[in-house]
Amino acid sequence: MAAAIAAVLIRRSTSSSYRRLLLPIFSHLQLPAPQPTSPWIPSHHRFFSSDATADPDRKLPPLDPKQLWHELSTAEPATGSSRLPKATWDEVVALTRRFAKDPAMADQALALYIPASAFPTYARHFRHFLPPRLSQESAERLLSLPAEDAHALLLQAFAEYCVNNHADELRQNKSVMAAADLTAPHTWYPFARAMRRRVVYHCGPTNSGKTHNALARFSTAKSGVYCSPLRLLAMEVFDKVNALGVYCTLRTGQEIKEVPFANHVTCTIEMLSTEELYEVAVVDEIQMMADPTRGYAWTRAVLGLKADEIHLCGDPSVLKIVRKVCADTGDDLEVHQYERFKPLVVEAKSLLGDLKNVRAGDCIVAFSRREIFEVKLAIEKFTKHKCCVIYGALPPETRRQQAKLFNEQDNEYDVLVASDAVGMGLNLNIRRVVFYSLSKYNGDRMVPVAASQVKQIAGRAGRRGSVYPDGLTTTFLLDDLEYLIECLQQPFEEAQKIGLFPCFEQVEMFASQFPDLTFTDLLDKFRENCRIDKTYFMCQQDSIKKVANMLERVQGLSLKDRYNFCFAPVNIRDPKAMYHLLRFATHYSQSRRVSIAMGMPKGSATNDTELLDLETKHQVLSMYLWLSHHFEEDNFPHAQKAEEMAVNIADLLGKSLAKASWKPESRQQTRQRREENEESDNNVENTSDDDAKSVSKVGYERLRSLPKTFSRKRHDRPSKNSSFLNLVA
Repeated sequence: MAAAIAAVLIRRSTSSSYRRLLLPIFSHLQLPAPQPTSPWIPSHHRFFSSDATADPDRKLPPLDPKQLWHELSTAEPATGSSRLPKATWDEVVALTRRFAKDPAMADQALALYIPASAFPTYARHFRHFLPPRLSQESAERLLSLPAEDAHALLLQAFAEYCVNNHADELRQNKSVMAAADLTAPHTWYPFARAMRRRVVYHCGPTNSGKTHNALARFSTAKSGVYCSPLRLLAMEVFDKVNALGVYCTLRTGQEIKEVPFANHVTCTIEMLSTEELYEVAVVDEIQMMADPTRGYAWTRAVLGLKADEIHLCGDPSVLKIVRKVCADTGDDLEVHQYERFKPLVVEAKSLLGDLKNVRAGDCIVAFSRREIFEVKLAIEKFTKHKCCVIYGALPPETRRQQAKLFNEQDNEYDVLVASDAVGMGLNLNIRRVVFYSLSKYNGDRMVPVAASQVKQIAGRAGRRGSVYPDGLTTTFLLDDLEYLIECLQQPFEEAQKIGLFPCFEQVEMFASQFPDLTFTDLLDKFRENCRIDKTYFMCQQDSIKKVANMLERVQGLSLKDRYNFCFAPVNIRDPKAMYHLLRFATHYSQSRRVSIAMGMPKGSATNDTELLDLETKHQVLSMYLWLSHHFEEDNFPHAQKAEEMAVNIADLLGKSLAKASWKPESRQQTRQRREENEESDNNVENTSDDDAKSVSKVGYERLRSLPKTFSRKRHDRPSKNSSFLNLVA
């Protein structure tokens, strides 16, 4: 397609300035896979024979793009009886409307310097231009094509039309889009491209030893860096490597522990420096390259690491894309395949909806904080088991403490209740993973848990070195069991694209074109004008935009300050945490020393409201520490005090979880109750109903109908062999 357009337009261009506009356009148009050429229809076809009705089933001759544009550019707009028949006219208009709504065409139009937001406008102008100039014969031949081929043919005519009729606008767009150009990201790291790196992909499921082998090479290297998806995992590797006698430094967003004479570093993926040179680098959970929010950090690591050896650990979902990236970067790729040390077996019998069937060594996985505490409360009330608790809002120190309690064999804590946070970052002696449900809230509605996530979590059972011979998994409800089996049977779904996000320098260069835009509008404008290769996608920025919107009222922040504040680790659904971030930014903009302004709790929590308050306080302290490492130290002078407070609160959280025996609440419920108490005491009767609606809205309420819906859908299918219930995944 690109060759056809280039051949026509460049051959026809006469001025050097016209050629300068066209050449970069065609260099970015995507070439489709070569298609076999269709033979020209013989002369007895109805278009070339006097007998037009001889064979109505014959295919129409192919429509040549050059001939089509020549026809459109030389024809006068038809009027009256010379117009296309109404039925044909309407079909052509409908085709151009579908063309305008095709995302693939909008992506291709970026190569013409047409922003995604402006593509519908240009397509509408083209829709008005095309039908009056199209002959009956060309219209029939165009409409006879499959939709994809018709759109590809129209794209070439559309490119000709835009260059001939909107050349000045395209030149203006070019300067803007050049500043938002994210194509060829491998060229952003010239020092890494000067190296011929050896990339080793450790490919396998959970509990297969892939990360262990990569870390063994990391420990024996003269210098190295380990990139973790979680602060918790970075801390664990930091402790393990130093215990082996290898001096290693820890760098996360919240803490930096410099070890004298250390040539090794463990860090969270976002804290990786692409400026330092290493012998060996390990990037864990490489499948996160395709994560819609954080994927850009893994992409940056793979493209920008200056290391002789790069060890990538993860499942096979991004292997195909990593092959392409290595081809672009000129690196050598080796793939090492792994299998589980212990088989993962699906138990034929679920818990049958009764928590009394829980056994020692079980991990009950629930996908909301409310369910986690409900399950813990029920198990400890109706059985003799004691439960440890792990979920995402807990500090890493508390999660490690809870994991240690569960792993030790000489105490009463023999059951773990956890969220999907258990899927990575902790070594746990789990005998059986039990899914309390297989649906979760995605921020908008309840959806089934993705198969890849089910595999990740179920695979935590039967860790190598544990006392259990096999890893077991099952469900709380029988309705969910078949879906669990289907998830484990499915092969890993190949990722089609990996994430990118502009660095500050790219945003700054783009901002110079729009000095009056707010930061939120600037991000939207960047996304609209962004040009990106088909291997990549622009990561989501919803949380960044929400923080940016809140900070618009803060005057005196530079562009770089706003960029950094927007990446601070804040729970955007927690009003208290957002308030403190706003206060931090306001004080910073006024050149004041930023204070913590938060007292230390008197003791451990006695109810769920106090537990939520402890979680929020730790998140605020964590945010303060993160900001202290990303801004001048003088602006955040209380980092040491914040670190001490964070350690103490993490300890209080551990003590609170040990005695937690209360009904859980959501943050929305807590806030709503406070507001109602302040306004009036007369609405007690309606409070529970309002709370229930709030819980349902934020997704904490268990949706039991979803697994049953899947069950009903499967009921119409042919019954599956009962041997699946003894599946070894």
